[in-house]
Amino acid sequence: MTTADRPTDAAMRDRFYQEIADDLDEELELELDDSRLDGLLDETGTLNPTVDRRLYFRELLRLQGELVKLQDWVQSEKKKVVVLFEGRDSAGKGGVIKRITQRLNPRICRVAALPAPSERERSQWYFQRYVAHLPAGGEMVLFDRSWYNRAGVERVMGFCSEDQYQEFFKTVPEFERMLIRSGIILVKYWFSITDDEQQFRFSMRIRDPLKQWKLSPMDVEARSRWEQYTKAKETMLEHTHLPDSPWWIVDAVDKKRARLNCISHLLSQIPYQEVGRVPVVLPPRVRNPDYHRGPVPPDMYVPAKY
Repeated sequence: MTTADRPTDAAMRDRFYQEIADDLDEELELELDDSRLDGLLDETGTLNPTVDRRLYFRELLRLQGELVKLQDWVQSEKKKVVVLFEGRDSAGKGGVIKRITQRLNPRICRVAALPAPSERERSQWYFQRYVAHLPAGGEMVLFDRSWYNRAGVERVMGFCSEDQYQEFFKTVPEFERMLIRSGIILVKYWFSITDDEQQFRFSMRIRDPLKQWKLSPMDVEARSRWEQYTKAKETMLEHTHLPDSPWWIVDAVDKKRARLNCISHLLSQIPYQEVGRVPVVLPPRVRNPDYHRGPVPPDMYVPAKY
């Protein structure tokens, strides 16, 4: 490439703007997906006005910028952060987790969403399989459901005995104190929705072929046990809302407000500071006059259908 062939400053500026727009499209795609899903049952008249779209995007991008600063601080100071996301099925936990991790480094901030325990894991100390996913220094772990499965789904669906249930409440306060004494910053969120809202979201999933995979037989069974889950939640909060590891309730009926409120609150719970960055300077491209890039056979290219 000669000097004359290189892009002008204006062309480079246009390319930068295009790259930024492409990056923002990722959030727009998620937003459009939500809008498409809501529109499936718009005829019911159950949809309420939500936060202004421009305000939502402006605040979300601002908060995601703060999350990047938090990530840099966690990495620089070798901090360990654990955030628990609990709540009923379809309460919006996954949507918030997506927005938190969307612009973060997955090597620093990762999600732990454990499947049902294996036969071997059922024979272990209950907390053992969760301990394996705890962060090392400089890491954040977001638990999409956590050890509180025992106080919720396992209790309601009969997957644990009464003795195991009571032992959980005896053990979990000290377990969480151990985590905190080890230097882990622990934050616990419960996403709260109404009976009618869960019914509406389940109905949308049933009618949407792109979301039906989210509705498992366990979810359908849980729907019929709304009151049992409510009692289990109340008992759980009574026993595990502790001074050193309190629960924070997220009103999640409005998904957009829930995302903004949860992320803003999470940032307020961690005393992070902006970490100075060493300016990155790209080295000059070394050009060897003897180097010639070989041709790529046409049949190796992915067909350009679009």
